[in-house]
Amino acid sequence: MPLQSKLLQLLQDGQFCRIGAQEDKKVEVRVVCATNRKLEQEIENGTFRSDLFYRINVVNLHLPPLRERAGDIPVLVEYFLEYHNRKYNCRAKALSPEMMGTLRKYHWPGNIRELENLIKRYVILGNEEVISADLAPRNNDLFSTDIPLDGPISLKKLTRQAVRELERKVILKVLQNHHWNRKQAARALSISYRALLYKIRDAGLPSNRIARRDPETTNQDVAAD
Repeated sequence: MPLQSKLLQLLQDGQFCRIGAQEDKKVEVRVVCATNRKLEQEIENGTFRSDLFYRINVVNLHLPPLRERAGDIPVLVEYFLEYHNRKYNCRAKALSPEMMGTLRKYHWPGNIRELENLIKRYVILGNEEVISADLAPRNNDLFSTDIPLDGPISLKKLTRQAVRELERKVILKVLQNHHWNRKQAARALSISYRALLYKIRDAGLPSNRIARRDPETTNQDVAAD
């Protein structure tokens, strides 16, 4: 927040004072900002200044994630292929139509950076097999409950376990999408805040404070996306 205040002053006055200097220095710059967060929501949470938002929000461009614009993938692949061939002095061939079709169907959790890294690896190693493993469909099982094959099966018990595990994954995903703001997550799930706290404890999910510090190590499911 203190840094946001300083940036706002710079944008308003067009001048700043260096550390240790006695006089202000005038600047004339064009500012381009980028974020992967919803700033309106950040303002409501008290983590972003509203006056700074309205100062920088002159022309707003929304760029959808790569999975929502599969038509751009062939053009991006061609660009990255040419760029990394030149950079690493390689002669990797254009991707096969089958591989290009796989790229278009992939969900791209890492967006364009993930696509570039895949093409870079392909250029360096020169084989489509080195990237096909990363594009394999994820395991879509909603639960991993062990079902005994050589004994009695309690359908009621297995169903209860499956529902509990699915509920846990849904809550975890919603918490991640709302940056571990539990009040927002409760509203998104249409349950009370107290009910959400109970379900978090019952599911063994990390607390808000721990999750903010290290979401990838507090629970193995956090890394799943």
